[in-house]
Amino acid sequence: MDDRPDVPDGVGPHELRELELMLSGEKPLAMFIDEDPGNFIIPEADFEPHVRAGTFIKGEAIYPKPNDPYAPRYVYFALSSEGWRIDALHAINEAIHCGRRKVTDEDEIEIGSLLGYSPEQVEAFLDWRNRHLP
Repeated sequence: MDDRPDVPDGVGPHELRELELMLSGEKPLAMFIDEDPGNFIIPEADFEPHVRAGTFIKGEAIYPKPNDPYAPRYVYFALSSEGWRIDALHAINEAIHCGRRKVTDEDEIEIGSLLGYSPEQVEAFLDWRNRHLP
C-alpha cells in the first residue's frame, strides 16, 4: 500500500511486492522509475537472476523531457510470455514523457491493465488521482 495517508485501499497495492507477485504469476509486468537520482534504488539485483533464468524479460528506457535537463530512467520486467507488455507500455510512456501528448484517463486505464491491476483498482486510482490534480 502507498505510504501517503490519503491514498485509498486499492491504489498502489503492488508497490514493494512486484517480485513476489510476478513469481507467483499474479503480475505480468513491473515498472520502476528513477525520477530522482540517488533517492530510489531500482531492485534490479533482485530481478536479475530471474532474467538470466529466462523467467523474466527486462527492458529499459530514458525519456528526455522538453526543456528539462534530467531524463528519468524507466526499467521494466515482464514475465517471459508477456514481453509484448514492455513494448506497449514503452510506447505510451515515450509519447507522454517526451511531450508528444498529455496523459489521459484512457492511458492510465491501459497502463494499469498492462501492469496487472484489476479494473476496480484502476478506477480507484483514477478517482484518487483526479481528486488530487491541480
